[in-house]
Amino acid sequence: MYGIAEWYIHKHAGEPIQLGTTFISDYATQLGVNPQDTLQAILEPANVGGLGMKQIRLVSYWNDIESTPGKYDFSGLDWQFAMADKYGAQVSLAIGLRQPRWPECHEPSWVKPETKDVWEPQLNNFITTVINRYKNNPALQSYQLENEFFMKIFGKCSNFDRSRLVAEAALVKQDDPNHTLIISRSDNWIGLPVRQPTPDEFGISIYKRVYDYHFTHRYVEYPLPPWYYAFLAGAGEIITGKEMIIHELQAEPWLPHGSINSSNLAEQAKSLSPNMLKNRINYAKETGLNSIELWGAEYWYWQKVTQNNPGYWQVVQQAVIKADNQNQKLLANQLK
Repeated sequence: MYGIAEWYIHKHAGEPIQLGTTFISDYATQLGVNPQDTLQAILEPANVGGLGMKQIRLVSYWNDIESTPGKYDFSGLDWQFAMADKYGAQVSLAIGLRQPRWPECHEPSWVKPETKDVWEPQLNNFITTVINRYKNNPALQSYQLENEFFMKIFGKCSNFDRSRLVAEAALVKQDDPNHTLIISRSDNWIGLPVRQPTPDEFGISIYKRVYDYHFTHRYVEYPLPPWYYAFLAGAGEIITGKEMIIHELQAEPWLPHGSINSSNLAEQAKSLSPNMLKNRINYAKETGLNSIELWGAEYWYWQKVTQNNPGYWQVVQQAVIKADNQNQKLLANQLK
């Protein structure tokens, strides 16, 4: 395992590092910050106080866009795409039933889980409608289909039928063969993607410090070394020929109970402080996976503007600046 990890790290050592993040308008609203101000701050350059992100994952929640059967409201996602395009950012669009953030599955109230033969064609129609809406948008780079599809222990989801995922992947490539399709792994455990579907890229999430609700009732630090993820990426590349990205790097607290804005800041810092966030980003870079999407941008902005604590924001800002500088030097060396 270690040998494969070292091979992978050295093979990809000369590639640019791309830092990105996820933005969810609903979550910004939940935290009490303006969604448009939040996304603008994420995308605008560091020299005016922003993060300067050039890679952003957006969501297309089914219950937000098609709350009434056959009637679509794309106004929320449209302004997000427009803003990404304005700042020259590339969008990775989450599609499908299961998408980032609780409750994970975001079906409308009119969908009845027990009537799979009814809602599955409706879901396929929704996916096609979303793709047709954005496939010609200049900001679109990729799709991320069914976030962590097989994660049965987290979220309020009831269907984990692999054949559905295979069919949806084929549908996406049929509707839009020109953009990258990403499908994410479901956990940290050893396992290689040898079964269908095979996307263009695989995604993996990295969560380092979480609260154990079930057994110890305390914060738990996963002891996995960075090279473990390099092994998973390397072995996957050997078997499938496909690359892997970190589609979700934990960069916000995982709390014992309650929402972020109902817990005290000292408790939040037990799970993730600004210094821990800095170490977390360095840890991700040591995996050798060069596309890293940080999870928690709305939280950093909330801390900055409502809690007078810009520490998280500044850590990410400096990481983006550093990555940009390294990439510019790399490009200059290649042009010599």
